[in-house]
Amino acid sequence: MNEVLTVAFFKAAIIAGTPLLFATVGEIITEKVGNLNLGVEGMMLMGAVVGFQVGYTTNNPLLAFIAAALAGAIGSLIYAFLAVSLRANQVVTGLALTTFGTGFASFMGQGLVGLKMSEQFSASFQKIKIPFLGDIPGIGEVFFNHDILVYFGYVTAILLGLYIYKTRIGLNLRAVGENPAAADAASVRITAYKYTHILLGGALCGLGGAYLSLVQVPVWQENITAGRGWIAVALVIFASWSPYRAILGSYLFGGLDIIGFRLQGTGLAISTYIFDMAPYLMTIIILVIVSFRKDRKNAPPKALSEPYFREER
Repeated sequence: MNEVLTVAFFKAAIIAGTPLLFATVGEIITEKVGNLNLGVEGMMLMGAVVGFQVGYTTNNPLLAFIAAALAGAIGSLIYAFLAVSLRANQVVTGLALTTFGTGFASFMGQGLVGLKMSEQFSASFQKIKIPFLGDIPGIGEVFFNHDILVYFGYVTAILLGLYIYKTRIGLNLRAVGENPAAADAASVRITAYKYTHILLGGALCGLGGAYLSLVQVPVWQENITAGRGWIAVALVIFASWSPYRAILGSYLFGGLDIIGFRLQGTGLAISTYIFDMAPYLMTIIILVIVSFRKDRKNAPPKALSEPYFREER
């Protein structure tokens, strides 16, 4: 019986960590190109509300997730225009995007509160057991018996890792984040690289928000992300800007997010509020640990949050 409960817990942790994974790899690709976007929470909320609205109206999962990705990308486009083209302060711009996204979701979601996606829509995200891999004792049930979006999260993180570290475009991407002046001298189109990857990062954040509103909690509720965007920002540091490590970090925090609910009814005389704050407490601990770590390999891009002026090259 304990084994069954353990498998169920880890499986639920992966589901809870999936929106974090999308948001984290989205922020990683943004920061790799030298831009710090603290608007992850806002882009997740924009993706969540737009995806829910389109999904509820059309009953089409594909259109819902495309709309959510576009909403996140539009949010990141606002950031890119201000931070890249107008060279506004990146921290302030990101915070403004979070405020905008929160207000946008509240406004758009006024008539959606309490509405639930149809059974037909939710049936599109039934669990799919992968042949052979899903039959591995324990591991198969935990990792290879999920809905299609969980698998898409695996693939996205792995492909982005290969893209960043194993392709020529990925090399140029890292060069832009490390030393944009040198990359510019090598004929790399700095502005195009920044816009492209910032928009890609925003689209992934939108998908993370949509997973919450369309699959994990297919009922619209106010502030559905509940601060997960901020956790994703901290997870970027935890993962040392690596999409591969982001997989582990996201599912770890997914487990912390659900541990309080899973321990209810076990007889432990511990307040559920203690468990509710566990992900945020862990976020603080990670930031403290990283502040003492002086490892160049795991350091952020050197030009992170610094606007690039070609004239100063």
